[in-house]
Amino acid sequence: MSARSKARKAALDLLYEADIRSKNALETLTLREVAVDELRPIREYTRELIIGIDTHSRKIDELITTYAQGWDMDRLPAVDRNILRLGIYEILWVESVPDAVAIDEALLLAKELSSDESSNFIHGVLGRISSIKESLSI
Repeated sequence: MSARSKARKAALDLLYEADIRSKNALETLTLREVAVDELRPIREYTRELIIGIDTHSRKIDELITTYAQGWDMDRLPAVDRNILRLGIYEILWVESVPDAVAIDEALLLAKELSSDESSNFIHGVLGRISSIKESLSI
């Protein structure tokens, strides 16, 4: 597993924890950084992802609500919701990550941590957002 894949997984863990505890992801990151021992520091890319997702959370959640047709944010499983947040952030705001890589990484997380149906759903939403990203006002 690449360093960036590990960073994404760590970011997803933080997003999920914050979500199920109804906390802010940035606050959860800060608490984790204080509590983490020196042998397991938070990766810089994990930090970048959490800060970016927090900065753009309104727009990201708006996009999920718009393009996850038939699903309310509250009805989406927490892990799927946060995989979508991670994927959307990378697709729209991380220029160094090609869209295909962001989508593939999200699908790997979904296959590992969620269901086959979820990975198909996530693929559809992220693929749609990738295909229209030039027309989105972000």
